[in-house]
Amino acid sequence: MRDDTSPFDTRYSWLRLAITLTVAVMGNVGMWAIVVVMPEVGTEFDAGRAATALPYTTTMLGFALGNMLIGRAVDRFGITASLTGAALLIAAGYGLAALAPSIAVLSLVQFAIGFGTASCFGPLIADISQWFLRRRGIAVAVAASGNYLSGAIWPALLGWFAADADWRWIYTALALLTLAIILPLAQLLRPSVPSEALQQAETQSRLHRRATGFSPRQLQWLLGFAGVGCCVAMSMPQVHIVSLCVDMGFGAAVGAEMLSLMLLGGVVSRLASGALADRLGGVRTLLIGSTLQALALFLYLPAGGLVSLYAVSLIFGLSQGGIVPSYAVIVREYLPAREAGARVGFVMMLTIAGMALGGWLSGLIYDLTGSYQWAFLNGIVWNGLNIAIMIVILLRGQRAGPAPGAAPA
Repeated sequence: MRDDTSPFDTRYSWLRLAITLTVAVMGNVGMWAIVVVMPEVGTEFDAGRAATALPYTTTMLGFALGNMLIGRAVDRFGITASLTGAALLIAAGYGLAALAPSIAVLSLVQFAIGFGTASCFGPLIADISQWFLRRRGIAVAVAASGNYLSGAIWPALLGWFAADADWRWIYTALALLTLAIILPLAQLLRPSVPSEALQQAETQSRLHRRATGFSPRQLQWLLGFAGVGCCVAMSMPQVHIVSLCVDMGFGAAVGAEMLSLMLLGGVVSRLASGALADRLGGVRTLLIGSTLQALALFLYLPAGGLVSLYAVSLIFGLSQGGIVPSYAVIVREYLPAREAGARVGFVMMLTIAGMALGGWLSGLIYDLTGSYQWAFLNGIVWNGLNIAIMIVILLRGQRAGPAPGAAPA
């Protein structure tokens, strides 16, 4: 029987999810714009592949730290205040980046852009997870899809703009769009979940956490290390696919299209994984996605033609898209509900640190070997670490009975 007084899974919950998704699509462009303009930036500053990847790395480091610190701010001040401050920071960062005189200055400014952009990922996911119980998996997946939709939509748009304008003009336009879209929408997210509802969710998570035998801190760190492993692997195609296409003579525009295709596949994967998490729980869903990602990375090794790269990029997107949102589901299933922003933010911080490490490491391996083949193999090894940790959590949690979040029989 439905409890009409419950704040979970209501009409307002779904409306809030729609607003959250719109904010995420605009806000997350901060981490994708630098990928698209990377070849042009490298040419302008006459930088090597590793140096050219440095602005992306600092973006992801800022993104990682922002997920944790802004997540804590959401727990204390609410999502509206946090988003408002972050939008102002992002817009200022775009403006300063457009004036950057060197790749070193651009890298520093990209750190600030990444920090602000984080508000539109982990903190938004944590916030929307508070408004759903039975359909938390799909809600988290939709919110997380904003990141991939941003990556699928904006690279193509930015590539189109770049045909007539340089990357500095693009950044100026993004500063204005950020202020025009995020600031007003953030004001619509002021309501918060009643404290008694949070206590109900906390009781469930405590029972499942005790079944694993891990303390909250231990489980949080295990999830963080697993996130580093999967995202070092994930970063190789996402960060370097444009540069790979340029190397193979296909051009940056084709690489941007391939990235968009990869991320659209990721959106499908995230939605499917969200629905799966509502039935199987987050741990099993993440383990499935991580295994499929490893298999997709193997497929990149023999791919050398245009058609095969398009096909493998789509397969990769369909394989890995649901991995990162599954961490948020697991955190909400096993860790304290009142600390959702900080806990989700911490785990997301380490997943993104893995992206930053993987993006730089792949560029370094390329500079040392002249090929991306060893970079793909490096990603596969890191992916194995993720799989091993998730198997440990799954096996130790078997004593809990049905997977947390699983639909009742």
